[in-house]
Amino acid sequence: MNDAVITKSLGELTGPILVFGGPYSNLQALTKLKGIALQKGISPTNIICTGDIIGYCAQPEETVRVVKEWGIHFIQGNVEENIIAGEDDCGCNFNERSRCDLFSQNWFPFAARSVSDQTRQWLATIPHRLRFRYAGKTIGVVHGSATNIAEFVFKSTPWEVKAQTFKAMGAEVILAGHSGLPFADSTNGKHWINAGVIGMPANDGTPRVWYLLLDDSTGELTFAFKSFNYDNRQANQLMVEKGLPSSYAQTLLTGIWDNCEILPEAEKQLQGIEIGNEALS
Repeated sequence: MNDAVITKSLGELTGPILVFGGPYSNLQALTKLKGIALQKGISPTNIICTGDIIGYCAQPEETVRVVKEWGIHFIQGNVEENIIAGEDDCGCNFNERSRCDLFSQNWFPFAARSVSDQTRQWLATIPHRLRFRYAGKTIGVVHGSATNIAEFVFKSTPWEVKAQTFKAMGAEVILAGHSGLPFADSTNGKHWINAGVIGMPANDGTPRVWYLLLDDSTGELTFAFKSFNYDNRQANQLMVEKGLPSSYAQTLLTGIWDNCEILPEAEKQLQGIEIGNEALS
């Protein structure tokens, strides 16, 4: 694939930027976040989604339509990529017969058949990566990493792994998705920042979900993680009605993941511990 096709340049952005990941077909969370953006007066041209509009929850087509009509910047996640390609799984490379793998055999086919041909065609026009200038820095947006859309990168992931994406994107700041957890990891003036996702809680024992605000008002790049609550009971009930994995539906209420199969040991140890903003800096 030609790099010019899959990487879109946004030029120079100024003013507050709202970044979020993984709506995961959770229309209730997405609608609440859109309201927050409107209250804050943040234009769609300054809003970025790091992929996986579609996922575990009950309203994939409706969720994609909201994103499309909103007019924000968006990249493909592995779920979109595999739906476009007509694959039969989400492309997360879960261990075969693991709980994640077994659950994906339920929710992914539901998502794929729930998406209209028109929506699938629109998703195919979305880039895999973004690049822009902000507060004097070059910022790259990826889903997993620059070289693997489904690579799980966490705070504890060795810096030498992250360095490959900085080099590939020619960036000083990477905004990433896919891992499901909000975090920032900084060294030598470079920042790897994951806004977390809004479609599922962050495994901290609360139903809150997370997004990120970038700010350039001081002339320097600063960032802050924000959380919010939404109508998670409706999202839960819709999953139950659609016959989607009950343990994932329960996660919307409890804030605890069904399993920690994808997590490194450091992140496993944090399950059920409520996240404070100070822990994300």
